[in-house]
Amino acid sequence: MKPIVKNPDNIHHADLIVGIPSYQEADSIAYPTQVAAEGLREYFPGVRSVIINVDNHSPDGTEDVFMNTDTGDIPKIYISTPDGVKGKGNNFYNLFRATAELGARGVAVVDADLKSITPKWIQALAEPVMGRYDYVCPLYVRHKYDGTITNHIAYPMIRTLGGIRVRQPIGGDFGFSGRVAAAYLAEKLWNDKTAHFGIDIWMTSIAVARRFNVCQAFLGTPKIHRPKDPAADLSAMFNQVVSTIFDLMIDFEYLWKAARESRPSAIYGFGLGMDQQAPAVHVSTDKLFASFHAGAEKYGDLWREVLSDQSWNDLEELLAIGGENDFIYHSDVWARIFFDYAVAYKVMEPSEREGLMESLIPFYHSRVLSFVNKTIDHDARQAEEYLEQIQRVFEQEKPYLIKRWDTAGDGNGRMFG
Repeated sequence: MKPIVKNPDNIHHADLIVGIPSYQEADSIAYPTQVAAEGLREYFPGVRSVIINVDNHSPDGTEDVFMNTDTGDIPKIYISTPDGVKGKGNNFYNLFRATAELGARGVAVVDADLKSITPKWIQALAEPVMGRYDYVCPLYVRHKYDGTITNHIAYPMIRTLGGIRVRQPIGGDFGFSGRVAAAYLAEKLWNDKTAHFGIDIWMTSIAVARRFNVCQAFLGTPKIHRPKDPAADLSAMFNQVVSTIFDLMIDFEYLWKAARESRPSAIYGFGLGMDQQAPAVHVSTDKLFASFHAGAEKYGDLWREVLSDQSWNDLEELLAIGGENDFIYHSDVWARIFFDYAVAYKVMEPSEREGLMESLIPFYHSRVLSFVNKTIDHDARQAEEYLEQIQRVFEQEKPYLIKRWDTAGDGNGRMFG
């Protein structure tokens, strides 16, 4: 996969890179590019810096907009996958290679559709990796219904398995050191899911598993980008993120089983003066409720194979709830169901796993619906406090996961025990 490289300033070395992954972002990439240049000039004067757009050969003119954006004395490089090769992870792979070849000490990555980025974001993401840290996750306020895959899957799993609390492990905006980039290039687990939406959780999980110095950076303003209704079709992203988590569980079993209670990570920066208002996110609760019941009809037989007897009994109670506005259930039920799926993924043939992931989506929708109904009158702080309780429940249910993981296929004649 030979990348397409446009390097008009013939940059062959850089100490600091700002990377902007993209696909068809011609209408939005200019702003984060301009702000990145401002941040580099203001906070890293004298540091050899470059802004790199890693793109998927966008047909909408993303390259032209990026290269024509005025960044003053900060040079730019455009790197693209070949025509027809898509995937955010493939863009990141090109960024890892560029980091190694340019000899960069640190990289800050920001989304191409950001509307709320400020120059301080560049400082917050880059300063730690130019110093003693190797990997930086973002810390910003998001609407209570934004980032539902993060809130109900990625965050509880990274702290339950990795033993460290990083609130936005798939936030899209990161910092990483040159050492981490080299480790990513050498990592054996790389597949089609990692090459697409699985990349964010892969990067965070590898950094944690390989014992790099991980911190969070407070970015000062809420993340404002293109929000998505959790009931919309996010199946590709969902499948790739969750499958990557399960793949990593198999590879790093010897590590996550030994992880005990999670510990807080260091936080760079502070929260004074932050605007607490994030843009509202609409949730189609009727679609979530309908998805759950349609899933029961479509996947009932598979659910019976995947779920433990305890989870199956819980499911029957959930299906008896009559209306979408009354649909609330305890977090321990969700944790056990999700762990059941991790075990099923482990023992299933790879060719069957995509169908397994599709059958998990109605459960995910049910969990989001329950959370919305529970927090409908909560402000951002109250919703975040409730989410913290959910994360602790996942950790408390970890012995259930380990027991099922170790005995998969041994019980009562069913495939998953």
